[in-house]
Amino acid sequence: MQTIIETVQPYVSTVATAAAGVLTAFVLGGLNKLKTKVNVWLEARTTAAQREVIHKVAGEAFALAQTAFKEAGGERKLQEALQYASLTLSSQGIVVSQVELRSAIEKAYLEYKAKTKTVLATKAQPIEEATQAAAKEAVSGLAAKLNNFLAQATAEVAPAVPAQVQAAPEPFHQQNLNKRLLLRNKTNTATVSK
Repeated sequence: MQTIIETVQPYVSTVATAAAGVLTAFVLGGLNKLKTKVNVWLEARTTAAQREVIHKVAGEAFALAQTAFKEAGGERKLQEALQYASLTLSSQGIVVSQVELRSAIEKAYLEYKAKTKTVLATKAQPIEEATQAAAKEAVSGLAAKLNNFLAQATAEVAPAVPAQVQAAPEPFHQQNLNKRLLLRNKTNTATVSK
């Protein structure tokens, strides 16, 4: 029995050591994942408030660059805005990369551009509506003149048809339609001649 224990003991200790190593690896991996999730959660909580501050400061930086450096080029304005935002945020203890800061300023610029386009479009809208109304009126007048011309042309052609040829009787709904068209043409002619 002693011999069996002495023979099996190195195998048992190797298996126990391996099992302990695997168990330790799983525990450490789980702790690492937990640590990562906690860090992400904490960053999300702290940066949510900081993001608002960053975007507010970026908007201020853009406004400063837009008004104080009117004659400067776009790149110079961007550099001034970046410098202002960087100094303001670092004084508040918020550390942001230049790329994040630049993207926040670019976002402020795009929002400004979108607002100015909306204002311009709103001002141009009444002019466009008036143009459309005038175009509709012109088309209506042209359509009335065309109807009158067609009515006169068909009226001149109608007596030229020989009296001996008799057309097949029109269906009842066709007769009503023709009567309505003739009545409309007469009223259009009366309104145009006035």
